[in-house]
Amino acid sequence: MAIATVNPATGETLKSFGAMGPEEVERRLATAGAAFADYRTTGFDERTRLVLRAADLLDGDRDDIARTMTLEMGKPVAAARAEAAKCAKAMRWYAEHAAALLADEEPAEDDVRDSGAERCRVHYRPLGVILAVMPWNFPLWQVVRFAAPALMAGNVGLLKHASNVPQTALYLEDLFRRAGFPEGCFQTLLIGSDGVEKVLRDRRVAAATLTGSEPAGRSVAAICGDEIKKTVLELGGSDPYLVLPSADVDRAARTAVTARVQNNGQSCIAAKRFIVHTDVYDAFAERFTAGMRELKVGDPLLEDTNVGPLASEQGRTDLEELVDDAVRKGATALCGGSRPEGSERGWFYLPTVLAGITQDMRIHQEETFGPVATLYRVRDLDEAVSVANDSPFGLSSNVWTRDDGEVERCVRDLQAGGVFFNGMTASHPAFPFGGIKRSGYGRELSAHGIREFCNVTTVWHGASS
Repeated sequence: MAIATVNPATGETLKSFGAMGPEEVERRLATAGAAFADYRTTGFDERTRLVLRAADLLDGDRDDIARTMTLEMGKPVAAARAEAAKCAKAMRWYAEHAAALLADEEPAEDDVRDSGAERCRVHYRPLGVILAVMPWNFPLWQVVRFAAPALMAGNVGLLKHASNVPQTALYLEDLFRRAGFPEGCFQTLLIGSDGVEKVLRDRRVAAATLTGSEPAGRSVAAICGDEIKKTVLELGGSDPYLVLPSADVDRAARTAVTARVQNNGQSCIAAKRFIVHTDVYDAFAERFTAGMRELKVGDPLLEDTNVGPLASEQGRTDLEELVDDAVRKGATALCGGSRPEGSERGWFYLPTVLAGITQDMRIHQEETFGPVATLYRVRDLDEAVSVANDSPFGLSSNVWTRDDGEVERCVRDLQAGGVFFNGMTASHPAFPFGGIKRSGYGRELSAHGIREFCNVTTVWHGASS
């Protein structure tokens, strides 16, 4: 795959980069290993100073890096600015909380005595060089939500970013350099996917984190399993959005539009399957479809654009095939279902709502990575939960209800890493983020995220005399 910035709104190649050769990759691995030997001994005060400096620089760069992200992968520029602001916020959160999250823990005195120890404690120590294999859809946020906790824990990072966002990848390396991090603490590897295995198997790489597709996750997990190296995987999602009879249908429909088309519909945690109780189905379907139809599709650099292009021509082709398969098998497009008229340039696709989904349609089981929603009519909560769980994915879920019993039932029975009531799924640095089933394993963000790449060390002291 070429390493290049290709504007998805026009199809024009803006800038191309040569892949790093073996000598440069080796130099960067050696630099990372040497950096960890020193950086791991720094205290939280120094790490906090550096991460806060990076957050300040990112705030100052917000408009420029937002434009870069938009040109590389097509997200509306207003959303790109919001992504940059969210990254700075996460950096500050970890700078403020990391010392407490990784503080030594003292086991209960009774347990210490029972073990025969005079004293005992648990330490969180950094693992080493962490390889991050990251996707294009949130090219800044996906990296920062790994980098901020990893650096605050005393690890160093190597970034293998998606090949269509090389300028964002290089910006991140430069950001941490300008913030004052020692040489080698955070470096970008401009390599293709065929170069990842060699890096994963290098003895200087301690662990890996990947956000991306199922095949990519399966490959990285297999290699790291063979090497017995820790991995965290955040893969696909096909999040259900349940609307039950007690819901505020107007709010649920308005929020559903944003939940489906955020990031041009290219988000693992975007709501994709809208499962609606028959009592409120018609009202919800009408309002949701009207909201999707009203969205402005166009140039993502314009402030009033709601939906920009898909990130790649292949991505649009894949989406079209899912929609066409569903329609051939009996689904009805309540809106959209095609490219916009006059969109000869760029990889645009109209916001689409499909009704009448059946189990034999590919779209029932496969992830739709674009502005396409599927609607399901269900008779009761049992059927809603059954349809929601009838998916190979389990990243997050959304439920609209005012009934406490339904809340408890959904918390208990929905197979997902998160359940969001009366709102849309969103990530926040204070809350753990991740999924189950084919959505991956491990957690990012919060205390859980910063501890994923730590050596949890038991320190036991017997009596000194």
